[in-house]
Amino acid sequence: MNATVAAVSSNGEYSFTKPNRDSITLLAGLGVEGDVHAGVTVKHRSRVAQDPTLPNLRQVHLIHEELFAEVLGEGFEVAPGELGENITTRGIDLLGLSTGTLLRVGDEAVLEVTGLRNPCLQIDAFQDGLLKQVVGRDEAGNIVRKAGIMTIVKQDGVVHPGDTIEVELPDGPFRPLERV
Repeated sequence: MNATVAAVSSNGEYSFTKPNRDSITLLAGLGVEGDVHAGVTVKHRSRVAQDPTLPNLRQVHLIHEELFAEVLGEGFEVAPGELGENITTRGIDLLGLSTGTLLRVGDEAVLEVTGLRNPCLQIDAFQDGLLKQVVGRDEAGNIVRKAGIMTIVKQDGVVHPGDTIEVELPDGPFRPLERV
């Protein structure tokens, strides 16, 4: 299956969910134009409280649409943008990518994968019990985060639903995604 953009979402105000849009504009080094999380330094409230001078490694949040089907099987109905992501993907194993992977989205935009989203309790405020569906443990007891990945914008571009996503793996050994 070819990797594509299923939906794009942004919000200029702090809110857990983000409304779907016809397109979003990605700005190099900043994130999604007009989105509350765009910026050179951290913008997520919990990160700002820790150290507002840290670089923003969470400029653009991506979630795989396949997660919605998985949680639907457990009784949770989730639609694109409702978990706060900017880009909902289809046909790509986001969680299996290496840190540093480049994602060429649409005609121009380029994202660099920085790590995993670390979901918070706001997910349970959205739908009680959903957090346990997107964060769990594997057989060895390691934490497994399934709520998508975080990226930074390397090259400007406009992204639309239906755009293709090309994966460019980084040179060197595979570097598993860690939370950012």
